[in-house]
Amino acid sequence: MGGAGGAKAYGAVVLIRVMYSGMHIMSKIALDQGMNPFVFVFYRHTTAALVLIPIAFALERQKTKPVTLRIAGKMFVHALYGMESMKLKKLHGNLKVAGILCCVAGVTVLAFYEGPMSRSFNHHRLFQHGSSSSSSSGAGTYSKNQWVFGIFLMTLSNILAGLWTVLQGPLIEDTSKLMNTTLQISCASVQAFVVAVAAERDFSKWKIGWNISLAAIIYSGVIVTALSYYMQMWTIAKRGPVFLAMSMPLTLIFTIIISSFVLGEAVSLGSIIAGILLIGGLYNVLWGKSMERKDDDTNKMGGGKPGQEVQDKEQARVPDDAAAKV
Repeated sequence: MGGAGGAKAYGAVVLIRVMYSGMHIMSKIALDQGMNPFVFVFYRHTTAALVLIPIAFALERQKTKPVTLRIAGKMFVHALYGMESMKLKKLHGNLKVAGILCCVAGVTVLAFYEGPMSRSFNHHRLFQHGSSSSSSSGAGTYSKNQWVFGIFLMTLSNILAGLWTVLQGPLIEDTSKLMNTTLQISCASVQAFVVAVAAERDFSKWKIGWNISLAAIIYSGVIVTALSYYMQMWTIAKRGPVFLAMSMPLTLIFTIIISSFVLGEAVSLGSIIAGILLIGGLYNVLWGKSMERKDDDTNKMGGGKPGQEVQDKEQARVPDDAAAKV
């Protein structure tokens, strides 16, 4: 699937999803201990910006291209006509469609079916968060409206994340990956500050101590927002935005496993079924893309042969026609 470069890309997306899973677990603990989610997002992006700005300034100030209107227009046009073809008459196109449908089915099962709860892998929780019943009973502690609203937010989050991923494709062709990451995170930090101030006016709740909240902020800011964003840019440059976007279901799988061990949370049958469907869908899409790459390579290697054969045949007819005239 692309040699050493392909193996690095697969390793990168797995590592990125593990990083995100760790962030979900640590942020869950921090929020359960009373931290405001909007303030947490602000601290997360600000930490990442403080890490990346001096690095980007030192490494990229002499070779960075300015972001012009042409580049912005290129992003918009690429987003309009899309960057992925299905080719339903080809086997790899059908595999990708089947994979996407499996992922949709997995999300649907996760949203509307819980099923019986299995026992946790770890009965000795490392962190006490919320009530004991909330840790073990999953969705049963939430009202139906809260559950539906949570699914809506999760779906919206993934749609926006997918849109962001696709937009990076044309953008990183003309800008430095490091500078691109730094600028986006810095802008996100300013936006998060405005939202956090509007949502939480009591600045006493902005205080953080030497606790899990500080650890969650540092981990989320440095490892996830700074490092993994740059890794995502690299992956998009190597394999395209769809390759990265289709790895998102792995975050759910890793989060379920880690939360069961670290938080002692029980796993529902619905989550297990959803995980199987998501993994199957992801495998189908990646299998289809691998076949598509092989077809493209074959077509490129043999692209000049049909025309060359016609030209050879026409040249072969010339002596015959000349002999006939004589």
